Amino acid sequence: MVTVSDEIRKKCLVIPDGSGYDTSLFTIPVKYANFLKSILIPNGLVKDRTHKLAVDILSSVPNTKSLVVLCVLKGGYKFCSELVDAMERYICSCEINMSIKVEFIRLKSYHNVSSTGEVEVIGLSNLSHLTGKDILIVEDIIDTGKTMTKALELLKQYSPNSVQCASLLLKRTDKSCGYVPEFIGFSCPDEFVLGYGLDYNEFFRDFPHIGVINEEGIKQFAV
Repeated sequence: MVTVSDEIRKKCLVIPDGSGYDTSLFTIPVKYANFLKSILIPNGLVKDRTHKLAVDILSSVPNTKSLVVLCVLKGGYKFCSELVDAMERYICSCEINMSIKVEFIRLKSYHNVSSTGEVEVIGLSNLSHLTGKDILIVEDIIDTGKTMTKALELLKQYSPNSVQCASLLLKRTDKSCGYVPEFIGFSCPDEFVLGYGLDYNEFFRDFPHIGVINEEGIKQFAV
């Protein structure tokens, strides 16, 4: 069991190990009904937490006129969409003079006998246009943190004004390199979580809650 640091506790909601709701208490699509161990985080809680993150993010960049959001595909699209919508509503209601530009990227890692794990940012033809900008990377889940650490090192070479990361989930794992995003929705157990954009072989992305797959599901949707 991985201990949750005080730094992380101050940043997010901690979902305890062994927690989860009975799937019979929720409306589950027929195609997934027999393949979930539990519902870890209900959709309503995901959305409410995302709205609070939107306020926290905007409060962290009070003087910027433009924020560049880099949505990491594929898993981050639902979280990013909800987050940006919440930020736009807050900007409008508080009459803040700020624009948000969304770009879609993929992070490709290289791991082989001759590499220490380089990362390529796919989707932006020219990273130099990030120079001097305030950047927010939006990710679905931070697992070991190694890919995000490398991506941040790469982006900082182009001298942005600031680079921050918002991740819906931060997995508690002993494989973590120690990286902690600036903004975190939930600290979750070291389980195979899916739904709300997160997938298992492209299945479950459309599932509205965040759940834990069972052994039958792993077999059913294996490729």
